[in-house]
Amino acid sequence: MSSATASETPAADRAYQHVKSGLLDGSFPDGELLSEGEVANALQMSRTPVREAFLRLQSEGFLKLYPKRGALVVPVGAGEARAVIEARLALESFAIDKLAIEGAEAMAAIGRELADHPACDGTDLSDAEMHVADRAFHATLVSAAGNPVVTDLYNTLRDKQMRITATARTHSARERITHQHGALADTLAAGEAEQAKTLLREHLLGTVRALGIAGGPYLDPSTEA
Repeated sequence: MSSATASETPAADRAYQHVKSGLLDGSFPDGELLSEGEVANALQMSRTPVREAFLRLQSEGFLKLYPKRGALVVPVGAGEARAVIEARLALESFAIDKLAIEGAEAMAAIGRELADHPACDGTDLSDAEMHVADRAFHATLVSAAGNPVVTDLYNTLRDKQMRITATARTHSARERITHQHGALADTLAAGEAEQAKTLLREHLLGTVRALGIAGGPYLDPSTEA
């Protein structure tokens, strides 16, 4: 952001964007206590706009304010994390089914596009950039189905998705994640819709397990009695 643009953005909005970015990329992890003064000093502003930003983020469920102490980063609960990933599986599976109905060329086209996506390699990406690329890879699949209602529903999960996957991802998991992305892209390109959905389920189940959470019967049918 240029200095001119920064000066035109209200201080409370700048504070909000700064803190929220840190929450979504994992820079401010679950359970951390954020200080108004430290954020204000980092952004070279007074505490008042930072307090406004904290209040806004509390209303969105990201922070819990403690007067004279700071703002606690609210941990993502196991139930919430699993629910978000279940919703992702449902929406992305719909996209695959829709593309399959449209025909082999529709599936091949999105498969080829995804195979060239940075999220299938990520070698030259920082962890934060890989995080963004991962989200864009899956959003591209959903968008390809051409259903604006489903696309909007998927986009409403954006912040929760990014925060959960930032918590789950470690640098050591990158090879597994990029390999799974590539395998999913290749399977779509081959027109194998059912296998693509199986790979998608395994991929998302890996995200949940990386959080130390059981997948449950929807994400992991093998757990059914």
